[in-house]
Amino acid sequence: MVTMMLETLRNVVQEVNTAEGLADALGIIVRRVRDAMGTEVCSVYLIDETTGRLVFRATEGLNAGQVGLASLAPGEGLVGLVAEREEPVNLENAESHPRFQLLQDLGEESFHAFLGVPIIHQREVLGVLVVQQRERRRFDESEEAFLVTMSAQLAGVIAHARVTGSVAEQLPGVAAAPARVSGIPGAPGVAIGTAVVVSPVADLFTVPRRLVDDRRRELRAFRNALDAVRADIQAVSDNLRGEMSPEDHALFDVYLGILDDSAIGGEVAAMIKAGHWAQGALAAVMIRHIRHFERMEHSYLRERAVDVKDLGTRVLGYLQDADRVQGRDYPEHTVLVGEELTASALGEVPRERLVGLISVRGSGNSHVAILARAMGVPTVMGAVDLPYTRLQDRELIVDGYNGTVHLNPLSEVRARYQALVDQDQALSRDLESLRDLPCETPDGHRIPLWVNTGLMADVTRSLEQGAEGVGLYRTEVPFLLRERFPSEEEQRQIYREQLEAFAPRPVTMRTLDIGGDKALPYFPIQEDNPFLGWRGIRVTLDHPEIFLAQVRAMLKANEGLNNLRIMLPMISHVAELDEAIQLIRRSHREVVQEGVEVALPPVGVMVEVPAAVYQARALARRADFLSVGSNDLTQYLLAVDRNNARVADLYHSFHPAVLRALQDVASAGREAGKPVSICGELAGDPLAAILLLAMGYDVLSMNATSLTRVKKAVRNIGYQRAREVLEDVMTLDHATAVYQYLERVMREHGLQQFLHGAVS
Repeated sequence: MVTMMLETLRNVVQEVNTAEGLADALGIIVRRVRDAMGTEVCSVYLIDETTGRLVFRATEGLNAGQVGLASLAPGEGLVGLVAEREEPVNLENAESHPRFQLLQDLGEESFHAFLGVPIIHQREVLGVLVVQQRERRRFDESEEAFLVTMSAQLAGVIAHARVTGSVAEQLPGVAAAPARVSGIPGAPGVAIGTAVVVSPVADLFTVPRRLVDDRRRELRAFRNALDAVRADIQAVSDNLRGEMSPEDHALFDVYLGILDDSAIGGEVAAMIKAGHWAQGALAAVMIRHIRHFERMEHSYLRERAVDVKDLGTRVLGYLQDADRVQGRDYPEHTVLVGEELTASALGEVPRERLVGLISVRGSGNSHVAILARAMGVPTVMGAVDLPYTRLQDRELIVDGYNGTVHLNPLSEVRARYQALVDQDQALSRDLESLRDLPCETPDGHRIPLWVNTGLMADVTRSLEQGAEGVGLYRTEVPFLLRERFPSEEEQRQIYREQLEAFAPRPVTMRTLDIGGDKALPYFPIQEDNPFLGWRGIRVTLDHPEIFLAQVRAMLKANEGLNNLRIMLPMISHVAELDEAIQLIRRSHREVVQEGVEVALPPVGVMVEVPAAVYQARALARRADFLSVGSNDLTQYLLAVDRNNARVADLYHSFHPAVLRALQDVASAGREAGKPVSICGELAGDPLAAILLLAMGYDVLSMNATSLTRVKKAVRNIGYQRAREVLEDVMTLDHATAVYQYLERVMREHGLQQFLHGAVS
């Protein structure tokens, strides 16, 4: 029984993933679940977002004529009880339960046994999945477990359908429901624009849906791609003619025949003639056939799925090449959307038309997110629930402050976001006057503002915004952009450009920080838990040849400038610091022996793991400065992967434990007489900057777009007032309470323009 149910589950999931819409998906589930469990009824009720009622949406065994019509109020009946309790209800005789309520015209009077399980997605109840039977019996544990598992699969389908407006598409005359998808803030700001979906090269499963007017052009492109693939296969066939038996060689003819008009090729052409673009038509037809072959019991036939996929991928490759040659039109307000956006995709959009970015995968530390912050383009990363292939030409709202994407927003929500866009633009104009003014409180307390950089593109923008130095130069970026380790001389040239651009301002270069979510394609690190694995200083101390070459390049680049500072990432105990300092001194001796006249630069430690917080005093005695990496420190203190959208709501920079750790590090530096800076996202938050100022941080380092915002906050709140705010905040025991208190302080000083709570 269990084995059969598991096999059914796999098949249902596979079928549901290829369903055309929500109605198809629900139909598959109720049919297959009823058959698998041997029950007489299987039904689905979904919560209507507008009314909150549980609507009868699919059934096998009851009156299908009531689908979309019958409904229950919140908490009403046994179905309402399941949704209210958020757990299964398993009854031998449903009508004996005090919450039992019969819905008219459904035809459920003769069914006694009842099992209902909630459909939950990211803590939100979406509906209820129900099975019923005439026989009075209690469903056993394996049946209940199967239904719970099925509801979990159904939850994702419903969430995706709701986001794309598919729920509304099943009900004629009803407008698409508003939807919000949570991700990770990639770059701050708000954008309202039209989605342009980009897909990876030749991946059938990521091709977006799109309708076209010029069907003849699309059909011509498809025919040309078919001809090119036929020529490729024929060339391979000719090359192997003498090395294969006639029977085996005949398979090439079969392979070519799949693309004929009488076979799959004809289905694709029919979809194109119906108005679909060539790539989308090809993908839809090929995926349908791939799934068909994969479900076959005979192993030989299942293997044909590989052939179909290979053929489809080949044709798609030619279609994409032709599309790139022809060029793409970008709307005036383009929001670029993709599964995993790349810097090259971003670079193809004219800058004046690019207003926002959304990436289904990736983190706030990815290359494209770093670029987006440097360019000031609002970005959301890690929007894992976004069915991006269906979003082409839809209007989207990108909330880069809160990491959310809005589709089909209500008019009042769109108006509020438009007001935020207008407010941000007005604020940017207002802040321009602050660029050349010092970052100083009204009562005379001065705190320098530095920038985080990784690309030469950051330099001009940083200097234009009044940066006083570089608190973090990410040296791994040049490594990530190459297909091999850059040579010592190549590194020297790159570092020299950065040092010269900011001279005489200080430039803090972090030694190579790879591992975690930053992997080099030519130096792969495969680990089950990369964030707790081989990363940062651990890698470079294990490979001193990499570390020594990099440090020598930094020192040589610093000749005649003397504005270099070296910073060591992921230090967790003093032995690592001691070893790294020895290697740095060795590198210094070597470059001096080569005739390079350069002083030994200051060497600092990044405090980004809890161990470094507790050893901050010992580290400060050995290092020349400390610099907190608040992003990783927060992640490790709270045991929350900041790149995982599923737990993003647990990542709180204002968590009392984080604030206590930040204060302890500042105290440790002060006691040792060593400067302490902070270079995480927290430093660029105007609300947090007031607390960091009061804690005694000597430097705040941030993205260039945040410089004038932080300066505005500091210049409007006195140092003594900041100390009072810090004292009050440290008595609070919840991150939300801290944020709400800081919001009141911002409003008290006329800085409410920096508050960007989610718009609902």
